[in-house]
Amino acid sequence: MLVAQAAGRRMLDKAQGTILFTGATAALRGGAGFANLASPKFALRALAQSLAREMAPRGIHVSHVVIDGQIRSARHEDLLEERGPDSLLEPGEIAATYMALHRQQRSAWTFELDLRPWVEKF
Repeated sequence: MLVAQAAGRRMLDKAQGTILFTGATAALRGGAGFANLASPKFALRALAQSLAREMAPRGIHVSHVVIDGQIRSARHEDLLEERGPDSLLEPGEIAATYMALHRQQRSAWTFELDLRPWVEKF
């Protein structure tokens, strides 16, 4: 919250900028065995909503991105072998989506967006 407030203050001078929050499926619904993640992710989503409503009229784009799945990394390579191609989120594709959000024209700002590999159940 403090980082978002500080960033927002700096962007207000120019009345432009982007604040992107990364959430998880737990921000939308609590899951069995994920109580430790549900509360903070619900809170993060609520913070993003509040800031979006406060900052959008002042020219600041605030967006919440739900990452629903494992991100490809050395740690998860065994999952890639088990699940098959394109079964993990590619970091470069996530970055490209974040850049697209940042570059959006304010006539069509996205508040919330889900990213998941095609094999992920939702």
